[in-house]
Amino acid sequence: MSTVNRVDLNSKQIEELKVIFGTRFSMNESVLDQHSRDESAFPPVLPSAVIYPHNTKEVSEILAYCNRNLIPVVAFGAGSSLEGHVLPLRGGISMDMTEMNKIIEISPADLVVRVEAGLTRVALNNRLASEGLFFSVDPGADATIGGMASTGAAGTTTVKYGSMRENVLALTAVLADGTIVKTGRPTRKLSAGYDLTRLLVGSEGTLAVITEITLRVFGIPEKMSAAIVRFETLADGVAAAAAIVQMGTNIARCEFLDAASVRNANKHSGLTLPEQPTLLFEFHGSPTNVESDAQSVAEIVAEFGGSNFEWTSDESARRKLWQARHDAYWSNIHIYPGKRIVSTDMAVPLSALAKAVEACNEILSKHDFPFSIFGHVADGNFHCLIITDPSNPNELTDIREITHSLASKIIAMNGTCTGEHGIGMGKIESLVEETGENAVALMRNIKNAMDPNGILNPGKVLAQK
Repeated sequence: MSTVNRVDLNSKQIEELKVIFGTRFSMNESVLDQHSRDESAFPPVLPSAVIYPHNTKEVSEILAYCNRNLIPVVAFGAGSSLEGHVLPLRGGISMDMTEMNKIIEISPADLVVRVEAGLTRVALNNRLASEGLFFSVDPGADATIGGMASTGAAGTTTVKYGSMRENVLALTAVLADGTIVKTGRPTRKLSAGYDLTRLLVGSEGTLAVITEITLRVFGIPEKMSAAIVRFETLADGVAAAAAIVQMGTNIARCEFLDAASVRNANKHSGLTLPEQPTLLFEFHGSPTNVESDAQSVAEIVAEFGGSNFEWTSDESARRKLWQARHDAYWSNIHIYPGKRIVSTDMAVPLSALAKAVEACNEILSKHDFPFSIFGHVADGNFHCLIITDPSNPNELTDIREITHSLASKIIAMNGTCTGEHGIGMGKIESLVEETGENAVALMRNIKNAMDPNGILNPGKVLAQK
C-alpha cells in the first residue's frame, strides 16, 4: 500500500488545533491505532491526529483549516466498512463523528426523522420504537447513519423497504473548503434542480462530509413471521428466491446461505441446522397477510425442490430461525481465529442470479482459500466471504486478484461489482471496468470541482493522481 505524499501535522498546526479543540484533539497512540483500521483486510494506516467535532460548524472549521493547509481528512464513524473506506492513506486528520449523535427531530405524522451523522442504527431504532416507528435499512453491523449514507448502504430489508439511496430525503454536508450546504427536502417528491442528495449518498466522503441526515421511517409492522427452507443445490435455492420476487410475493427479507455458511454458524453458535443451501424469509404486515404470504412462498419453494419448510410467527422462534444468517459474517471470524475476511458484494439482474452464484462458486472452488456464499438474493445481491491470513500479504494480493476476476464475471453478466459496500480502495479498477473511462472521467471532474485540493478521503473511489 502506497503512503506516498503522506501528510503529518507540524508543531504549529498541532498547537493551533489543540487551542481550538482541547481534549477533542488527540495524538494518543491507542486513539490513532483505533482510527487506522476498519473491518476490511487491508493493513492499518495511522492518521496524524484525530479530532472529535460536536456540530456542523466545527466540521466546517476543521475542513476550512485543513483545506488551507492541504491536510487530508477522512471522516470516521463506527469503523465497520469493508473496503478500507476510513483508512487515512495519506495521514492527516481522522475526523471522528461519533460525538455528533443526536436525534434532532422526529416527525411521526410525516414518517421522517432528522439525525446527526454519528448516531448509530441501533440507537436510532431504540428511540423510534417508543413512537411505533423503525428505520428499515439493516446492513447487519451497528454502523453510524452518516457512514451508511456515505457508502450507500443496503442490507437484508432492501427488497421491501429500499436502500439508503431510497431512504435519505435530505442532507446537511460540508464541502472541502468549509462551505455548508443543505440538499433535498423532507418530502416524498422533489423536482427542484440537480439531485445533490443522490450525488452525496454513496460518495464515500470524497466530495463532502455529511453531518445531518433526514430519513424515511416506517410504522412497526402489526405482525412479523419467519420461515426457513433447504435445497439440494445452490442453483435451486437461488432460482427459488428469484421466482418469489418475480411473482410479486410480499416479503420483507429473503436471505440465502450456502452449506459452508450453515456449517460455520452451527460450529460458532451451537446450532444443529442441516448443512444444506438454505433460504430464510421474513414477512411483515397484518396477521392475515403474513400467513397468506408465507403460504405463497411455501408453494413456490416446493416447485424448486425446497424441503422442510418451517414457518413461525412466535418472536423467540423467529429470532432462532434467523440466527444462522445474523451469525454468517462473525461465525467465519471465529471459526478461523487470527484470520480476516475479504467480502465481495456483487449484484446482478434477478434473471442472471442463479447463474452468477454458480459461476462464483466455481471460480472460488479452484483455489485453496476457505470461502462461503450468502446474500440478499431477493434483490440480486450476494456476498462471497474469503478467509485470509493478515500476516501474509501475498495471500491478500492473491485474493484481490480472485475478487477482481469475480467482479469481472459479474460485470460481464450486466451486474455490478458492488451492491452495497461501495468502491473504497479495493474496487477502483472494477469501477472503471463497470462504468467505462468516460463515466469515471466525469466523476473525476466532479471530484476536482468540489475538492480541488484533493483533501477529502484521498485514494478512495478514484485512482489517486
